[in-house]
Amino acid sequence: MPADTWWKDSVVYQIYPRSFSDSNGDGIGDLQGIISRLDYLSELGVDVVWLSPVYKSPNDDNGYDISDYHAIMDEFGTMADWKALLAGMHARNIKLVMDLVVNHTSDEHAWFQSARASKDSPYRDYYIWSTQPNNWASFFGGSAWEYDEPSGEYYLHLFSKKQPDLNWENPQLRKELYAMMRRWLDLGVDGFRMDVINMISKAPGFPDATPQGAGPYHFGGEHFVNGPRLEEFLLEMKAEVLSQYDVMTVGETPMITTEKAAALTDIETGSLSMVFQFEHMDIDEDPQTALPRRSIREWSLPELKEVMSRWQTALQDRGWNSVYLCNHDMPRSVSRFGNDSRFRVESAKMLATFVHLLGGTPYIYQGEEIGMTNVAFSGIQAYRDIETRTIYREFVEEQGRSPEEALRIIHAKSRDNARTPMQWSSKSNAGFTTGEPWIPVNPNYTHINVEAAAADPNSVLSYYKELIKLRRHYSVISRGDYELLMPDHEHLYCFLRSNKKAATESRGAGERMLVVLNFSAATPVFVFPEDIPLAGFELLVSNYPVDPAEDIEQLTMRPYEARAYLLVST
Repeated sequence: MPADTWWKDSVVYQIYPRSFSDSNGDGIGDLQGIISRLDYLSELGVDVVWLSPVYKSPNDDNGYDISDYHAIMDEFGTMADWKALLAGMHARNIKLVMDLVVNHTSDEHAWFQSARASKDSPYRDYYIWSTQPNNWASFFGGSAWEYDEPSGEYYLHLFSKKQPDLNWENPQLRKELYAMMRRWLDLGVDGFRMDVINMISKAPGFPDATPQGAGPYHFGGEHFVNGPRLEEFLLEMKAEVLSQYDVMTVGETPMITTEKAAALTDIETGSLSMVFQFEHMDIDEDPQTALPRRSIREWSLPELKEVMSRWQTALQDRGWNSVYLCNHDMPRSVSRFGNDSRFRVESAKMLATFVHLLGGTPYIYQGEEIGMTNVAFSGIQAYRDIETRTIYREFVEEQGRSPEEALRIIHAKSRDNARTPMQWSSKSNAGFTTGEPWIPVNPNYTHINVEAAAADPNSVLSYYKELIKLRRHYSVISRGDYELLMPDHEHLYCFLRSNKKAATESRGAGERMLVVLNFSAATPVFVFPEDIPLAGFELLVSNYPVDPAEDIEQLTMRPYEARAYLLVST
């Protein structure tokens, strides 16, 4: 793997195909719909598209339950459509990263159909079976083991019962998965986002989880997250597949530590380009709640600063960060970390400044670039996500809590917040489809949409384009060191980026950038630190009108204001 790689300077855009753009009026986004929007992505300026799963699937978990790794889902199109999409991206200098889901398959995959048909099947050991299941809880509720009556055994499913876990201890299974990866790479794919990849190694013997309260089932992450053979499996994957291609890889790695992440992403000895960590995504959850999206708590800005700064500094010079605030599994960033009412535009721009000026590779989730918000459907019938429906059932039917209490959690945390259709225009169904959308459109599409944003030079969309251009121009953004300022301030998140090592490089030598962000509706005062040498400054970007000559020694920051300055040293 080369010491310096293209993905360090890239901006990634995630597409959730079911909700992006529908070309044939069936209410479901598809590949031809994405093709029709490629010029939009090119004009935005992104370098990479991460495409959520488009493989054949019965859609129990919206494509993350794959029944055929080598075929395209009928609702999305054909392999010819996929090849046209890839060619269209490459013609616009956009790379394609596919989702790789290899912790589990669908129970409708041919391997599992054969495995459950007979204990003598060569595919039986591709999955994990037991006659005495442990007490692990599924992420989607209930036991992580499902009884298979014909064989009298239970199979493991960390997620839905229709998503049986694969047995990575089986070397033949690994060979099949590697062959599948090589096929997609030979077709021209530029990398993989690896779904829950740090769960592929389970502890031998499958010991019981430590009880975390009442009930028979408990979160067993201590026995399957960052398991004993994880690094061995990933290094084998690198040797067998990844090292033979110029690719970008990002591992989805819940509950990973900075030390483990640094090891996995070490440029010389690691196996992955970068990982997704989730500490900042857990910041508004009750730590006593073992499963995600079951709780809400107030969080403070110093908490967020501690998490993000620890990851920025721990991977500096060792590994590589991915930087994001939203994806298909998370609520909308402006609703979660900003203000989605009065200061929606300002806070959406401020959060974009935050993500794009930190160290690492920034990710944009579809709609984030126009400031799309959470949705608040009035009843559970409008929601489609399996996890959201499970939470509602747990709260109302099993725990006897009120529908209002369940919906309060769901409105804030549901994965469907990010899965409502992309808002292209103020036309019917936001221009997403001419039919009935598979999930209702957020009613605010009439004023939050791409068409309106594209016509407004002060829109969130215009600001994203400015940030992406800025990243290309200043190497300190992608390569500079990170230093947190004012760690305990309740409203301001301020940091310094410095190209200290760049003195020997031809580009960006000695660049320093100051970023000042107001994460509140208050008007706090930023005082320039006395210990930072300053001979001059240049305003690079701001989300409010600013006099470029305004002295930065003391700044009264407006609600959700963001500014970034290039600093000139003495």
